[in-house]
Amino acid sequence: MSRPLTLAALKAVNAQETDEVFLVLLTLAHESLIQPLRVTSDAVNTVSRGEVFTAYPFDLSLPEDSEALTATAHLSIDNVDRVIVAALRGLQDSPSVTVEIVRASAPDIVEAVFPDFRLSEIQYDAATVTGVLTIEDFTAEPYPAAVFTPAGFPGLF
Repeated sequence: MSRPLTLAALKAVNAQETDEVFLVLLTLAHESLIQPLRVTSDAVNTVSRGEVFTAYPFDLSLPEDSEALTATAHLSIDNVDRVIVAALRGLQDSPSVTVEIVRASAPDIVEAVFPDFRLSEIQYDAATVTGVLTIEDFTAEPYPAAVFTPAGFPGLF
């Protein structure tokens, strides 16, 4: 599945050499959090669309862009100041995670977005916070959603 990119991003991706830097922005949200946790892969804080993304070292292995596979990614964030652990520790269920890719020269323009991930299998220690990012598997949903009976759908019979 192809993803549209801006002309500047296409030029940077296809250039033999470029000064353009692509950043990964993560937004961890949950209804019990006062405000979402926002982190950037850059070494300094990034302001994108008016929101400040805090510089945290992290490793993200993105899922394959395939319709045949269930999308899962692995996330590992360095536990620098324990803010993320404190926020995740109090959650009853999985937070949602949005992954966005922007150019450092134009952080307000999102080049690619991977929304609706759920952070599960969360583990943490003194050094890192790790988890698995998954998307709900809609292929396991029953189809059709309704049972067609004469009482429920008399016009069909």
